Amino acid sequence: MAAAALVLSTLAGAPGVRAERPLLPGVGPGDRRVPVDASADPWRSVVRVQTNLAGRCTGALVGPRTVVTAAHCLFNPRTRRFLQASSLHVLFGYDRGEFTRHVTVARVRTDPAYDPAAANPVVSADWAVLTLAEAAPESAPPLPVLAVPLPAGTPLMLGGYSQDRAQILMADRDCRMLGESAGLLVHDCDATRGTSGGPLLARRADGEEGARSAWAVAGVGVAAGHAPAVRNFAVPAGRFAALLAKDTAAEQR
Repeated sequence: MAAAALVLSTLAGAPGVRAERPLLPGVGPGDRRVPVDASADPWRSVVRVQTNLAGRCTGALVGPRTVVTAAHCLFNPRTRRFLQASSLHVLFGYDRGEFTRHVTVARVRTDPAYDPAAANPVVSADWAVLTLAEAAPESAPPLPVLAVPLPAGTPLMLGGYSQDRAQILMADRDCRMLGESAGLLVHDCDATRGTSGGPLLARRADGEEGARSAWAVAGVGVAAGHAPAVRNFAVPAGRFAALLAKDTAAEQR
């Protein structure tokens, strides 16, 4: 798919907005999304990211104090600036208004190449790394990051707090990698507004870091294409993997 042909909708959740299912971007007529247990692996490591402006998105825990999400979720269109860390909240185990832990954010980092106020933002740079003010609960183990190319046909999963079912965690557990375009991973996982920042999960090789999740974060969901067939997009984990590795090295010193 040529870069010039990409017409995308971001998947950030809008406060107070409801839509009928046929109008939802990124969800095909079959809609494979199903409710998943927010306390089960790997979904227990998927978090709800909320702002003081009542906006919300999804994120993934990738370190004891590190969450990855979509940068556009943190942008304030009124001030045309990113929100301060003090305006952000991460909820673990969120389900129907209840959650196991609320953690505030101490630091936010985004890709310098991403400017959501630009006429043509670099969507492949639409990621953010949140440093939590305290460690995540033990019930939510960090997910590994898979920063390698994925061949077309690779089985995937994608979950998040969708706009139309915002109170429960919904996921497409039976989707595939389609290819790459304009620096983005192209997949057919059903996902819509509110799912931005949700982890695109790929299964890891047998025996790899056996003590951790069988699934790894291959990308961060950011946008949906407007077409009869589902063609959705994620920022590849390679865009932020070096930063995460640097953080891990610093923590170990």
